[in-house]
Amino acid sequence: MEIVTTGLKFPEGPVAMPDGSVLVVEIARGTLSRVMPDGKVEVVAEPGGGPNGAAIGPDGKCYICNNGGFEWTERRGRIYPGDQAGDYRTGRIERVDLDTGVVEVLYEAAGGVRLCGPNDIVFDASGGFWFTDHGKTRARQRDRTGVFYARTDGSFIEEVIFPLEAPNGIGLSPDEDELYVAETPTGRLWAFPLAAPGRLLGERADRPDGGRLVRGREGYFLFDSLAVDAAGNVCVATILDGGITVLSPTGGDPGFVPMPDRITTNICFGGEDLQTAYVTLSSTGQLVSIPWETPGLPLNFLNK
Repeated sequence: MEIVTTGLKFPEGPVAMPDGSVLVVEIARGTLSRVMPDGKVEVVAEPGGGPNGAAIGPDGKCYICNNGGFEWTERRGRIYPGDQAGDYRTGRIERVDLDTGVVEVLYEAAGGVRLCGPNDIVFDASGGFWFTDHGKTRARQRDRTGVFYARTDGSFIEEVIFPLEAPNGIGLSPDEDELYVAETPTGRLWAFPLAAPGRLLGERADRPDGGRLVRGREGYFLFDSLAVDAAGNVCVATILDGGITVLSPTGGDPGFVPMPDRITTNICFGGEDLQTAYVTLSSTGQLVSIPWETPGLPLNFLNK
């Protein structure tokens, strides 16, 4: 493992760019930042609130899930997110022009459903995007939230899956016939068969979403964001035991790659043939890289 840079303010949402740089959000800093190959960090935009997941859209702009902001605590030189920020207003989906740093708010609600804490995002081949709403917590309350599908022109947004338990990471299978969603508090990964862009296929006995539980690891841990590799495995950043859990939606034993931060929050693939994994170690403010046995799945509008 190599340390690419340090001193980040709770990094998340890595996007490995073709030029060798890596975009990350710094949630506690309220910025979208670019980490250069030599470790230098440049601020690209300042959306404020709590920029969380990020992805490149069909127009070449960066789309951000903004959770609206957290209260922060520091213990032994590490920072941790907590309840919603005192100045929290709402969650939102934002679009960032990487050349100018201009930030546009694209969505704050889906019909009558307010966005509470958008978290992670993935684009399908049609140019639409799926995103999770992780929700916000307060002293004695936690939001009930789900998964949304939207278009980049601001014309369409719909809550497709509801409810889930604090959904976090999200990704698509190589053929885009399944959607994967990780729940944080349960440490579960769900697979949802798709009929078409933005549409689920089938029904499950307890609710009409067709989801099935993917075989996971034993023990107590929390799931964060995820990436899919070229073989279709789902690589989920894992909190508490700190690392990357590797799950196969078609069966097989789960794997685990430990990382030196209990708050390991996200993974993306870049480099030659997408065989380098970039991982955010958030409580220690690091972006690290590690050679990965299986190449990453090329992402729409970034690697394809």
